[in-house]
Amino acid sequence: MAYTMDRSFPGARLDEIDRLTRAALSEAGFGVLTEIDVQATMKEKLDEDMRGYRILGACNPKMAHQALGIEPKVGAMLPCNVILRETDEGVEVSAIDPQASMSAIDNDELKRVAGQVRDMLARAVEGIDAA
Repeated sequence: MAYTMDRSFPGARLDEIDRLTRAALSEAGFGVLTEIDVQATMKEKLDEDMRGYRILGACNPKMAHQALGIEPKVGAMLPCNVILRETDEGVEVSAIDPQASMSAIDNDELKRVAGQVRDMLARAVEGIDAA
């Protein structure tokens, strides 16, 4: 089972795809709660250079509230991470598949919610307009 939903943007710049990804997430009802600049962190902590790599912690408050009401410990798996990384070809966006990440939890009601969130994230990733 794949654990991410991916989309590539040949020739794109990271900052532009970051802006467009945030807009698509917002349009789909997600806010970005956390942001990690992995490239900057690796340089600061290890003095290692790497390509641009960002992790956006996306959250749909309504769906998160619903999931927490079903399974209180599910917060350990939130928010839904979306990564943006520079590649030889351009930029790749990968969003976690909540159904895959929550498959270890034996709760059918939570799996239904995870499926809804998966559909919403998939629409967001497909909605990144880099025309």
